[in-house]
Amino acid sequence: MLEELDQLESEAQAALAEAHDAVGLEQFRVKYLGSKGAIKRAMARLKEVPRDEKPAYGKRANALRKSIEAAFKTQQSAKASGATATTRPQPDITVPGDPPRLGREHVITQTIDELVDVFGRMGFDVVSGPEVEDEYHNFIALNIPESHPARDPLDNFYLAPEVGEAADEAEPGTAELLRSQTSTVQIRVMQSTPPPLRVIATGRVYRPDEHDATHYSMFHQVEGLYVDRHVSMVDLKTTLFQFAHAMFGPEADIRLHPSYFPFTEPSAELEVRMQIQGKWQWIEVGGCGMVDPEVFRHVGYDPEEWSGFAFGLGIERLAMRKYKINDIRWLFENDVRFLRQF
Repeated sequence: MLEELDQLESEAQAALAEAHDAVGLEQFRVKYLGSKGAIKRAMARLKEVPRDEKPAYGKRANALRKSIEAAFKTQQSAKASGATATTRPQPDITVPGDPPRLGREHVITQTIDELVDVFGRMGFDVVSGPEVEDEYHNFIALNIPESHPARDPLDNFYLAPEVGEAADEAEPGTAELLRSQTSTVQIRVMQSTPPPLRVIATGRVYRPDEHDATHYSMFHQVEGLYVDRHVSMVDLKTTLFQFAHAMFGPEADIRLHPSYFPFTEPSAELEVRMQIQGKWQWIEVGGCGMVDPEVFRHVGYDPEEWSGFAFGLGIERLAMRKYKINDIRWLFENDVRFLRQF
């Protein structure tokens, strides 16, 4: 009977060697190691073995079971690791690695930096002011009368009630709103700085405009102010044309169009010819003009001694012209496929 155990071991080893996949291994386990398998049956025959041979048979049967189980587990582990190695793609270490995706400045930030550089080379210093303003700095000091349409509550983002007891008790010019123009900064600068001065200010402004290809309710402006003796409209035109050619190239198509603003006299609009939704159009990018004497009086400057010019340009429209962007709304949608182009 010991010879039968030897023969069973040889058969099991041969069968295990033929088990090449998970199905074969499972079939082997059922046939040899299962509850009704060959090893169990061989051990059950111990009761048929003569008394004096039982110790030798039992020892041999246990050794056989342990040997076959160990061989099965070894084969099972080898097949499992082999399957993992074949199904998992192995990296090719000779292929160059993918470059990391690095962040970059938003196209608006890039445009602001370029504006600061261009005007900085003309001698303009950079200043800033608050986005939440009062009516005095946003309207009154800029010579915008109470009846002017620009002060309509429907055209501004007021932060205080316009009617009621609180509004009645408030002092004139103290109602707060989100600034509608960066011209407020020039008032604050002139109130604290004696002439002459040459400054620009960049920042966000807010107007409840209906969104379309060229309008948005929040946008950015660059405000410029130059005050000195004998400043003229020629200085303003020269400054803006030099800026436009530095920004867009010597072939830039630009013009000044007569206009009206309460805080400048005479006034003009700077227009740039650009392509919007497939059509070439003259687009206003900002207003400009000679500072009105009444504005100088509000800040304590003598208009008989000092003169100056001011301009306010829409940064989004400048970016659209420079980078051939057809819709201002794309600048605020945060689509990385669009932003990665700049």
